[in-house]
Amino acid sequence: MKIVFTGGGTGGHFYPLIAIAESLHDLVAEQKLLPPQLYYLADKPYDEEALFANDIVFLKAPAGKVRRYFSLSNVTDVFVTAWGLVTSFFILLKLYPDVIISKGGYASVPTVLAASLLRIPIIVHESDAKPGRANLLGAKHAVRIAVAFESAIEGFPAKLRNRVAKVGIPVRKELLNLPAKADAVAALGLDPTVPTVFIVGGSSGSLRINETALDALPNLVSFANVIHQTGKDHFAAVSATGYVIIEKGGHENRYHPYPYLNVESMRNAAAAADVIITRAGTGSITEISLWGVPSILIPIPEAISHDQRTNAYAYAHTGAAVVLEEANLSPHVLASEAQRISTDLAVASRMREAAKGFGNPLAGRLIAEEALRIGLSHERKTD
Repeated sequence: MKIVFTGGGTGGHFYPLIAIAESLHDLVAEQKLLPPQLYYLADKPYDEEALFANDIVFLKAPAGKVRRYFSLSNVTDVFVTAWGLVTSFFILLKLYPDVIISKGGYASVPTVLAASLLRIPIIVHESDAKPGRANLLGAKHAVRIAVAFESAIEGFPAKLRNRVAKVGIPVRKELLNLPAKADAVAALGLDPTVPTVFIVGGSSGSLRINETALDALPNLVSFANVIHQTGKDHFAAVSATGYVIIEKGGHENRYHPYPYLNVESMRNAAAAADVIITRAGTGSITEISLWGVPSILIPIPEAISHDQRTNAYAYAHTGAAVVLEEANLSPHVLASEAQRISTDLAVASRMREAAKGFGNPLAGRLIAEEALRIGLSHERKTD
């Protein structure tokens, strides 16, 4: 059996595919099946180590973006996508896989269109509360459509909704099982007598979150440890400024900046956290929900990303998070909300329970099971 993954541009598209691959490996071992050959077809490999670790072969096909603002690149990228379609068509014709799993994003478009021409079964996964354009296109040709938000179902045409199932967002196994809180606090060198605020703006960091966190830092360290993932490019300036800011007020030992957190450090930070301050990408929201940690979401403004604001409010509606819009973001409000959530046991308990009710730790396995079922059926038809 051959399975092709596609999607891309961001970790939010890429890493759920890795989580599905992990579940596929588990399932074939449990059911004593021959392991499928796995491929990732996109314009870039994104994380070559993750592909190698999961026995996934990268296959390159160009893909053009469609930007939401005027750019001459929107014209030239039409031709890039057309060439990507031709490239994908011949790659898939040669491989003739048994199923395609598409995560959406611009990189998925050539592969999904080529697969539809070759009548290869397609599974589409939509992470956002409102379906993106690539997945709306892919859904027309899909045999199954998986979503994370209930509201996403209504975003697909009525005639396709019998193919849709809410399964959640697949998360890599290494991020699911956290250490004990006391062990995590000790490993990170935190003060065990106060709560912990974990601030993260994504792997590349968020300048606006960093700036606001620095302004709020004296208030934050007065009641909590602060774990601050700044982003690699911002680390030197942010960490130096942070230490200068809190030097006069004391509690220097409560500020813990990091340029980037590897998986082990991320697990410790998540286990130690009493509240997480972050952007509202669906990958982040899902991980936070599975960790059962209250959160403060600061979505990227709608002019830049149409997804995050919708995702943030859809998740906050469960009671697991509060949303602070960038336009209303201030150091005082950020510190005040972090203190209210992390020090009020009743509030924290309600938010933790709401968070645990959102994510689905079996999402990757459910999609993997469906992929195997469809793949085996397709394999028999083509023998």
